[in-house]
Amino acid sequence: MLPWRKRTPDGSPNSVFGEILDWLLAPLLFLWPFSIIVTHQVADRIANRSFDHALGEQVQMLARFVTIDGDRVQLNLPAPGRILFRSSASDVVFFQVRTDEGFVGGDAEIPAPPRPWLPDGEVRWRDDVVAGEPVRVAARIDRRPGPEQPRFVIAQVAETLNKRRELASDVVTGVLLPQFALIPLSVVLVWFGLTRGIAPLARLQARIRQRRPTDLSPIAPESVPEEVRPLIVAFNDMMARLEENLQAQRRFIADAAHQMRTPITGLKMQAELALRERDPQALRQDLQRLHGAAERAAHLIQQLLTLARAESSSETVHRIERLDVQELLRDVALELYPKAQHKALELGFDESEGRLEVEGNRLMLQELFKNLVDNAIQYTPPGGSVTLRALARGDSVDVEIEDTGIGIPPADRPRVFERFYRVLDTGVDGSGLGLAIVREIAEMHRADVSLEPNPHGQGTLARVRFPLPARSPARQDERPRAKDD
Repeated sequence: MLPWRKRTPDGSPNSVFGEILDWLLAPLLFLWPFSIIVTHQVADRIANRSFDHALGEQVQMLARFVTIDGDRVQLNLPAPGRILFRSSASDVVFFQVRTDEGFVGGDAEIPAPPRPWLPDGEVRWRDDVVAGEPVRVAARIDRRPGPEQPRFVIAQVAETLNKRRELASDVVTGVLLPQFALIPLSVVLVWFGLTRGIAPLARLQARIRQRRPTDLSPIAPESVPEEVRPLIVAFNDMMARLEENLQAQRRFIADAAHQMRTPITGLKMQAELALRERDPQALRQDLQRLHGAAERAAHLIQQLLTLARAESSSETVHRIERLDVQELLRDVALELYPKAQHKALELGFDESEGRLEVEGNRLMLQELFKNLVDNAIQYTPPGGSVTLRALARGDSVDVEIEDTGIGIPPADRPRVFERFYRVLDTGVDGSGLGLAIVREIAEMHRADVSLEPNPHGQGTLARVRFPLPARSPARQDERPRAKDD
């Protein structure tokens, strides 16, 4: 197997160089045998044309020595004429005169020409066999007057093919010998041309290898050959996504370090105070405060991890499937029901008939709904209510979480989705990450999220609008892209 014929395990070409070389050389090597056959045929025609003329003159001369005397047809060929017919050094020449009644003179081995006979006095050529040897035959058929009726007089000269073969061989040799030199030369020139042609790819590879590991800047498409530009554009797009992912990781690390410093410091101080305390009742209070601080720290860590997962580009994390959004809301309501009961809130779920399907990641959507419902529970005073519902809206599926809480001031609504932003004077502890997580997951699913005043009175209405899923089933391994993809 030639080195450029290597293939990848799936059967695709392993080398662009080899694939181009195949398509350039394969037609040449495939057509070469046909050129040899055509060359042989052309050489045979050239040889026949050259020697057929001389053979025709011989049969014309033979016809002049035929005479008719009454009923008799005679061949009066003198001795010098016979010597002339036998004078070929490399071929055997046969001659013959016959009539429609039978053989007259010469060599009887020459077969009669095929009927019907056309007595036009012109020379006709054919290939035949005489004495087991292939020959070239020239025949002339004349119509001569007879005493009772006209007669057909046939003069034939046959010659073996040695001279013709020698000439055809010389022609073929003269044509094909240069090809034996041109074919390898063509291969070398094509190889050299392809090597020069793909040299820009080697230079591009060297430029990429010389980059620092942290250099994710795009490659200028105009600096590469036109044929490679779509690949470079796709490569730049991949590098941009990689840079975005790295930026998200860096933001997560910075945010985590900043946000975890305060609760950990508080835990440390409260633990130190508890260690110094001797009064059992005061020690119990310190331990309760320590437990509350630990719960808030655990909640913050969970939200930071959720935010990092929402920003991740991992295909495994963003496994997509068709989901019944009402089933997700029901699970979230059941999970947070004890928290609502503990705060003396009414947590309700208005279920619609049938399935309301969206395409998304189950864990991410559960986290989105959980954060919205948890926010509604936190910011709704005891005795209030939180209601969950999902509605079909023509070209979308809307999920609404309605509460009777303290509401959001109009000036704060544009900023509540920012990280770590918290509305002042709410009296509720929080990290400011819940709505940032909601926005991140919503964008990942091409959904729109909004916060509006409760149309039925005090409180807030959170709405997430999902586009309807495509008609064909979603691929299980496909991840949703951000809105700006």
